[in-house]
Amino acid sequence: LGGLAVGALALLTPQVMSSGHGALRFAGIVARPLGFIAGVFALKAVASIISLGSGFRGGLFFATLFMGVLGGRLFAAGVDIAWPGLNLDPNAYAVIGMSALSASVIGGPLTMSFIALESTGNLWLTTAVLVAVIISTTMTRELFGYSFATWRLHLRGESIRSAADIGWIRDLTVGRMMRQDMTTVDAAMPLETFREKFPPGSKTQVVAVDGEGHYAGLAVVAEAHAPDIETDKGLAAILRHADVVLHPAMNVQEAIAVFDAAEAESLAVVEGDGDRRPIGLLTEAHAMRRYAEESEQRRREVIGEV
Repeated sequence: LGGLAVGALALLTPQVMSSGHGALRFAGIVARPLGFIAGVFALKAVASIISLGSGFRGGLFFATLFMGVLGGRLFAAGVDIAWPGLNLDPNAYAVIGMSALSASVIGGPLTMSFIALESTGNLWLTTAVLVAVIISTTMTRELFGYSFATWRLHLRGESIRSAADIGWIRDLTVGRMMRQDMTTVDAAMPLETFREKFPPGSKTQVVAVDGEGHYAGLAVVAEAHAPDIETDKGLAAILRHADVVLHPAMNVQEAIAVFDAAEAESLAVVEGDGDRRPIGLLTEAHAMRRYAEESEQRRREVIGEV
C-alpha cells in the first residue's frame, strides 16, 4: 500500500504543482480514470488555495483552465451515474467546464467563448459554452460582485474602470456620506427638559449618549412631543435603534443593507474602534441618492458622455 501511495503521489504531483498548462491537452486528461481526475482536482484546489493565500503572485489563467477541465469531466461522469442513458461526451463537458470556471474566476465571458470556438471549431458546442459562461458570470456577479481576478486587483489598491466594475463602491463609504453637524443630549435627561430644549420643528432627531459619551440611541423630536407619551419614564423610553449603528468604513451597499434590516430612515455613525462614540448621522435617502448618482456617473463614463 505504501508503494501504491508513493506511485500515486508521483503521478499526481506534476499536475498539482504545475501552472495548469495540461489543460491544453485536455483530451488526454479526460481519458484518465475518474479516481485520478478527482484526486488531481481536489489537490489542485488545495494547492491553489495555499499558493494564493500565502501571497504568491502566480497566474490564474492556466490553473483555472485546468481545474475547469477536471470539473467538467467530473460533472459529466456524475450525470452519467445518475442518469446512465444520457451518455454525455466528456470532451465536450471538459470544454464547457473550462470556459465556465474561467469566466467566473478570470472574467471575460466572450473571450472564453471565442477560445472554445477556436479550440474546437464546433459552433454548437460554442453555443453551449456561451450559455454556461453567461450562467457562471451572472451567478458570480450576484453572489460576489465581480470576478476573483478583479478582486485581487482591488486588494492591491488598483481602481479598475470597466462597464461592470463596482470598485467605486469601496470608495463611497459612510464616512464620506455622513453629516457631522449632529446634536447630542444626555440619555438620562427628563422628557420635559428635552421638550423644552427641542420644541416641535427645531430638530428632526437628536443623538442620545450616556454619561461616558457612548451612543445610546436616537431621539425623534416629534415622538417626544406626542401627547400619549408618559413623561415620568424619561428620554430613554423613546430612544430608537440603540443597538443598530453604522461605521465610517462601511461602503454604501453595506450601509443600505443595515438600513433595510433595521427598517430605519436614519442611523447614527459611531467610531469603528469599539468605543461607540457617535461621530455623525446618515439617512437612508441620502445614501440611496449618492449610490444612484455614482452609478449614473459610471454609466455615463462607459458610454462616453463624460
